[in-house]
Amino acid sequence: MTDRITEFANGPYVFDVIDDGPIDGPPVILLHGFPQRATVWEGVASRLHDNGLRTLAPDLRGYSPRARPPARRDYRMGEIVADVVALIDTLGADTVDLVGHDWGGAAAWAVAAGHPQRIATLTVASMPHPAAFVRAMPRGQVLRSWYMAAFNLPKLPEWFLSKLFRSPGGGARMGLPEPFASQLYSDIVASGALPGALNWYRGIPFWGRADRRIGRVRVPTTYVWSDGDFALGRVAAEMTSSYVDAPYEFRIIHDVDHWLLEARPAEVAAAIVDRVGA
Repeated sequence: MTDRITEFANGPYVFDVIDDGPIDGPPVILLHGFPQRATVWEGVASRLHDNGLRTLAPDLRGYSPRARPPARRDYRMGEIVADVVALIDTLGADTVDLVGHDWGGAAAWAVAAGHPQRIATLTVASMPHPAAFVRAMPRGQVLRSWYMAAFNLPKLPEWFLSKLFRSPGGGARMGLPEPFASQLYSDIVASGALPGALNWYRGIPFWGRADRRIGRVRVPTTYVWSDGDFALGRVAAEMTSSYVDAPYEFRIIHDVDHWLLEARPAEVAAAIVDRVGA
């Protein structure tokens, strides 16, 4: 398929997509995390375009205005995986190179494990393999992940995050660089995306066995982790290699926190280019 894709559907839900770069280039799907939108990939995507790659960055479930189911159970990992597969089907490609960050990284691991025939390569930033994440909980990860439980409270997270994102410097206090820090309120709160974004966390109690059992990955994989990440620690990062049965690289970006896409787009793009071209 050579036409640009501005949207795709999965059942009743329609997702917006930023499709850019050489139209005939190898397609790379970019999955964002929380609290971000597809636009967070701009700095990375422009560098991928310079290397001949076409990028497709969707606003994911809960973020796209026409794909915001209110029920928590509609944010099970299986539903999110099906959204990504629907994009690949709409593209008409046999395989794609898949990239994810944060929650988008968790989805990317799940897609690659469950649909290896559709994924040529996998690059994940920040988020370790979910099984490694769980195994690391008693070894310090639980202290970094306290906010996941807090986000399951009713109403309070919306109130707190709306206030934080609206306040001058709120995004900067989270470590986000400009202009992303100043865009948080308009992108997430004013756009109506915050409840759906939080439902990625609130849907976890509704995950079934298939959602929780994200298996081993058998496609060439690069995992990019930053040694200043406040949310995701070294233990899970180092365990991740044991869940990949394929060529694998663990790449560390030093002296930067969780917000790799915003702060170090060139290094993230280089990791993707190296994996896709390997």
